[in-house]
Amino acid sequence: MSGPPTLGAWLARLETLHPKPIAMGLDRVAEVATRLGATIGCPVVTVAGTNGKGSTCAMLESIYRKAGYRTGLYTSPHLIRFNERIRIAGAEVDDATLVAALAEVDAARTRAPDAVPLTYFEFGTLAALSIFAASRLDVVVLEVGLGGRLDAVNVVDADVAVITTIDIDHVEYLGDTREAIGAEKAGIMRAGRIAICGDDDPPQSLVRHAREIDAPLWRIGHEYRYRVEGLQWRYEGPGGARYGLPHPALRGRYQLANAATALAAQDALRSRLPVPGGALRDGLVGVELAGRFQVLPGRPATVLDVAHNPHAARALAATLDAMGRYARTYAVFGMLADKDIDGVIAALAPRIGTWHVATLPGPRGATGEFLAARLAAAGVAVSDVRIFGDVAEAWRAAAAEAGEAARIAAFGSFLTVAAVLAAIRERAHPAA
Repeated sequence: MSGPPTLGAWLARLETLHPKPIAMGLDRVAEVATRLGATIGCPVVTVAGTNGKGSTCAMLESIYRKAGYRTGLYTSPHLIRFNERIRIAGAEVDDATLVAALAEVDAARTRAPDAVPLTYFEFGTLAALSIFAASRLDVVVLEVGLGGRLDAVNVVDADVAVITTIDIDHVEYLGDTREAIGAEKAGIMRAGRIAICGDDDPPQSLVRHAREIDAPLWRIGHEYRYRVEGLQWRYEGPGGARYGLPHPALRGRYQLANAATALAAQDALRSRLPVPGGALRDGLVGVELAGRFQVLPGRPATVLDVAHNPHAARALAATLDAMGRYARTYAVFGMLADKDIDGVIAALAPRIGTWHVATLPGPRGATGEFLAARLAAAGVAVSDVRIFGDVAEAWRAAAAEAGEAARIAAFGSFLTVAAVLAAIRERAHPAA
């Protein structure tokens, strides 16, 4: 197959193949998928949601792996390496596998009669599906990139559709109300197949769509539920009860709702993919996911969280509160300009003593000066704000300023967390 020889060259090329970074619609993706002929011959769980979908996907992968199943997992975006997006049996796919899959997708999309333009995300999604089809898997978990109904992932008919939470985000593509956004996310449901909703107050548009297509809807707090019992918790769902469960390794009380939703998805597939109790417990304890209230070792305490909307910011604030008292909390803060910056600031301002704000790269990145202006509008004192040209510089300054009794919280975007991780790695392993 022809094409660039390296993964880096391929990714650079993908940026040029469509005039828009995001182009909603399934027609182009479906056409290329048909040409590829890549069929996934095992159960598929598709996961959408405003927040919590990455955690839910990670828990499902971990649980099924501990049960002895060979898993495929597709998520986005990545933090450090594109390879993070596609995992087989818990391991990131290597560059050679990705290069071959991208070349296969390119050959299919350029085949006569017409070349089909694809976005970066669509191209990557089709490559993932091609890899999964050739990998002899027992179960595939697909994370929706944006919305659901028109997302490239939705070209696959899910055996179980999972929708975690619904809140306001990506309004330019999904609408500016929970009802409109709920309708978009409900588009991953399939007629007659179980749909699961981890939002305790789902929009009526979602409930109505499930009813209209005769998709059995399992809702948290109704068809399934969870309850904390001391240092453990219990789950009750259509498949029965699970007692004495360990808290998931992912931090934050809100992760119990994600864990219960993952267990409900496992419940929906229990006749095809049974999971023993021991594997379930091991899966919860062993789950890993970078950037979701990730606490790094050492002092000062450093917390990384990709929270980039008010709903996620409120969850981050509650989890910061649960950590205990610190002499001072320093923020390393960068966001995209098209996000609800004021809403994120409002949720976290009471927990932050000093803000290190940074410009994010790209045309969507908010500048440090703009973030500082929004903090001032929220009543944050100018003396408590430092402005930096990039996230790495902001993190280095925060690390130098914070004492051992303090805490650093880096949040606002996947780009923010990725840049902090890269800066930490560079400090630990400086280039020769």
